[in-house]
Amino acid sequence: MSTPASAATGLYRYSLVVTLATLGLVCMGGLVTSKGVGMAVPDWPTSFGYNMFALPISTWKTGGIFDEHTHRIWASTVGLLVVFLTRWVGGAASRKSLAWIGSTELAVGVGLLVFAGSNWRNEAHFLMGISAVVLLAAISPWGRSPSSGTAVRMAWMAFWTVQFQGSLGGLRVVLDQWTVAGTTGGILFGVAHGCLGQLFFALLVCLTFRLAPGWDAIRFPASNSIPKLLSRVACLLVFGQLLLGLLMRHQHAGLAIPDLPLAHGQLWPATDAASLERYSARRDGFDSITAFQIQIHMLHRINALLTLAAVVAVFVRTRALPRETMARRLAAVWFGLVSTQFTLGILTVLYDKPADIATAHVAVGSLSLSAGILTAWLCGRTNAASAGERPGKTSIPQMTTHAAVG
Repeated sequence: MSTPASAATGLYRYSLVVTLATLGLVCMGGLVTSKGVGMAVPDWPTSFGYNMFALPISTWKTGGIFDEHTHRIWASTVGLLVVFLTRWVGGAASRKSLAWIGSTELAVGVGLLVFAGSNWRNEAHFLMGISAVVLLAAISPWGRSPSSGTAVRMAWMAFWTVQFQGSLGGLRVVLDQWTVAGTTGGILFGVAHGCLGQLFFALLVCLTFRLAPGWDAIRFPASNSIPKLLSRVACLLVFGQLLLGLLMRHQHAGLAIPDLPLAHGQLWPATDAASLERYSARRDGFDSITAFQIQIHMLHRINALLTLAAVVAVFVRTRALPRETMARRLAAVWFGLVSTQFTLGILTVLYDKPADIATAHVAVGSLSLSAGILTAWLCGRTNAASAGERPGKTSIPQMTTHAAVG
């Protein structure tokens, strides 16, 4: 029988595996978008009419099907891992909540199968499959005692986020099948899907950090010595940069401006019809460049400079903290990641957006956001707030009813 200490270590390691798997998923999503193969498999929740897990391997070799279908399979695996992570973090009392959720999903799936006819058969089977995983987690023997209230809240947030994220990805495919929504709604759902994926990864990073055995030994600085507001503003700039990057990828605007540090030889390129025609003529074989692509690309460059400046400011401010303070260490990591991200962005333009560099750009961006949120979180905690947390309730948590310090 495992001791409480070994069980906590096991939970931390499992959470770390889930987090790394999610980072791989983010990289896959970036690769799919960079290659423009998001619609290589045109239906959902099926894949060319097959159950997602039953698609013949021989069909994966053509076009971008391998990238897109692997992304789907990996995403489903991450979803499964998160369900069991929620069960383990929430302790035995989470069984009741999971049983209710799984039973409801099963009932809806059966209802669709019985009353909605063949048009909803695939969706019914998909929902019933999810319910089976949730019910299996409900009866699993993992974790008798809950983690802290903060960790329980984070786990339940991850549980609902991964299900909503999967739905957004599926709706992106479904909307693309409609002529009108495919050009507008599909892009918006794609950007929302990408943004939520970044936040989901950051949430798992924070949860894993909270579950780490050394959490109780972390030193928090005095409240008057940490850049709370500055770190939060820098986080918002990083998230804004990721949002602009997602919009650029979905609008294929990454190469709308092929030179640095100028833009088409100017500080701010002209966007009149004659100039756009001239820019497009230089990209033989590509679609025409639009004014919107130019503007989004330039905003991405400007925000990159603002983001780097803000993170440098956080890094400088935290250098005044004691060397062993975790906020100082994380700020140094954040600075390194954002500097790497800035460099990768330059290389993406100069080397004509190769898929490997573009994907690394996405991955480091995710890590930058996570490091920033962690830094801002710790900058918001002080010695007075680090006295500890009591275990929270393990049913679906209400953010306003827990007294535990986050």
